[in-house]
Amino acid sequence: MSDLPRAPGAAALAAALAACAGATVPRTDPAPPVPAAAVAVSLFLVGDAGEPDPGGEPTLAALRTAISAAAGERVVVFLGDNIYPRGLPDSAARDRAESERRLTTQLEAVGDRARILLIPGNHDWARGGWDGWAAVRRQEAFLATRGATLLPGGGCPGPAVVDVGTRLRLVLIDTQWWLQSRARPEDAAGGCLPAGPGGVADSLRGALRDAGARHVVVLGHHPLATGGPHGGHFTWREHIFPLTEVVPWLWLPLPVIGSAYPLARQNGWSDQDQSGSRNRAMHDSLVAAFASRPPLVYAAGHEHAMQVLDGLGARHLIVSGAGRFGNTSHVTAIPGTRFVASTGGFARLDVLTDGRVRLGVILADASGRGEERFSMWLDTTAGP
Repeated sequence: MSDLPRAPGAAALAAALAACAGATVPRTDPAPPVPAAAVAVSLFLVGDAGEPDPGGEPTLAALRTAISAAAGERVVVFLGDNIYPRGLPDSAARDRAESERRLTTQLEAVGDRARILLIPGNHDWARGGWDGWAAVRRQEAFLATRGATLLPGGGCPGPAVVDVGTRLRLVLIDTQWWLQSRARPEDAAGGCLPAGPGGVADSLRGALRDAGARHVVVLGHHPLATGGPHGGHFTWREHIFPLTEVVPWLWLPLPVIGSAYPLARQNGWSDQDQSGSRNRAMHDSLVAAFASRPPLVYAAGHEHAMQVLDGLGARHLIVSGAGRFGNTSHVTAIPGTRFVASTGGFARLDVLTDGRVRLGVILADASGRGEERFSMWLDTTAGP
């Protein structure tokens, strides 16, 4: 903790608290519902669902209902952190059975109603630990026995390309690979091609360039922009009552001193935050790869909230990391924000047979009932 910046006093605290204020969210007219016959693909995006309530997970219940009513070819992508807290342990581990339950509960919520794809997150890589590469491969092997697919496989960075019909291309990347400071596969010797960050970026360009008439949705765990803590946005609670981040009921006021924690995270303390050096390098490489042909959507989890933003690398950004009801983080509107909510939910993209794409954000209540709280037509005019 000696590397944490010092809180320089009341002026710094005041400035930090002022930064909590969000941007103005522009009005977005809702997109009307579309007839089932007009839908070619229904894509559901849910992240950070790896600790479902054993008594019944409301967000997964709402997801199950939505999938059952969906039209067209149905695909569900879990956006990482599929098993908390450290991915799938060895078969002899004491917590193996509970870890399997956490993953299987998500699969059972979907069942045979849709194709299931999963992306690794930092928790699936054993929170970036020494056992991370082994943990993510254990999860991949377990999922294969359950009819689901972890992509990219082998702990490789990707991209893995999945075409869904003639209208949609999914490009899946393992963003934790970029942030992993411990053992990871680097090249063909580790079973991965392309090699290194430069090779991954070149392959991303190729996947975008060769998509033809398909809309491209790039999927990773870490967002390119966020109005939550991973983006350096904190509330007065973290500054004055920082111990609640460790023990939720420990409301011990530590003004000024308490600001050391959020200030450290705003200044690169963790690569899991956008301020971290590895995270910045990943962000810059992805944005550069997208520049010549921006994907329609870049979707991620990691932040335990729901966000829809314009621009910033892709034409639209979706953060859908609220797969566990009640495990949400503060989030605020930032420039480009169209919608923001700190509650359990998931995103849905309907790709129509005429090429239009409708986005809906479904929020769940404690009973497991889902309600669409935001919708819009995505801007496909710059695409194929």
